[in-house]
Amino acid sequence: MSTARDLALAALGLPPDRSVEQGDLSLALAGAEAVDLLASGALTLDGDRMVPGPPVATGDRLLREAAAALVRAEPYETVEDWLWRRGTDLAAVYADDLDRDGLLGRAPWHGLRARFARSTPADPPVHRRAEEHRAPAEPVLAALMAVLRIEGAPQDPDAGDATDTGGSDAGTDSAGGTGGNTDGSPGGDAVTTVLAAVGDAVARLDAMRLRRGIEIAAFDNMWRG
Repeated sequence: MSTARDLALAALGLPPDRSVEQGDLSLALAGAEAVDLLASGALTLDGDRMVPGPPVATGDRLLREAAAALVRAEPYETVEDWLWRRGTDLAAVYADDLDRDGLLGRAPWHGLRARFARSTPADPPVHRRAEEHRAPAEPVLAALMAVLRIEGAPQDPDAGDATDTGGSDAGTDSAGGTGGNTDGSPGGDAVTTVLAAVGDAVARLDAMRLRRGIEIAAFDNMWRG
């Protein structure tokens, strides 16, 4: 299972009062896909530019779609641009894919927010695997969960904050998932670049929501006043 699928399952398991904003989750899922593509060899970074590699077998349909969506013309795409482009409605895409695979429990509520807030993974072994990836041995998933402020995200005492994953090697499991590669190698630097970009993008989106809320409140007060 890919890091993005593990992250989606972790978000789906949250109670309604702790649900994740869908825009935030979409950005984080795009970042998780980038990390998995780095680990598989389908992608490298040149600074913050995403340089496509040769086609590789990922074992995951959405990860194949992500690889196919990489910009293959120079100067290539920045990580930030990838997050906003690939992340458009990506939470809904993962919700539909997990539902189609029978991994989500049915809920009587309709709409994306209700679906993510109230649906639960239908396959206990799959859910347990996502929970196991919360361990410090999976610092990439832990860092993404921390960016999304998902309570219970493990903290590696040597890892620093959510964008500093300075502890262990990234690898690709048999289903295409990754751990964290943060040992100072080029791969580790690339993972850190992606995680930092996710943190910045989520913070920017949060600021946009706050500003929009202030503007709406000011407009309402003007009409009431």
